[in-house]
Amino acid sequence: MPTNTINGRSFEVDEEGFFTDRDEWSEDLAKDLAALIGIELDEEHLAPLRFMRQDAAVTGVTPTLRRLQTVGGFDIKSLFALYPGKPAKKMSWLAGLRKPVGCV
Repeated sequence: MPTNTINGRSFEVDEEGFFTDRDEWSEDLAKDLAALIGIELDEEHLAPLRFMRQDAAVTGVTPTLRRLQTVGGFDIKSLFALYPGKPAKKMSWLAGLRKPVGCV
């Protein structure tokens, strides 16, 4: 497995750059990663990431946008505004989770 390092913190990733060990994640690391893609994480950005981590800990899988909406109560349009382009993929990466199933 490849290892990435940012600001002195190392973490293992898969071939697509997603964390392989969710325990290597921290909110500070997420903020550093977000800066790499031009996003400044604030509480509004962190809320869905926290939900995703909590939900994945229970279900064992990374939640999809549909689950973020139905179970988490997040508005999909708002998620696209917070994480333009491919929000599920970006949020999973920033949350230290695997890429969601069905995400291209």
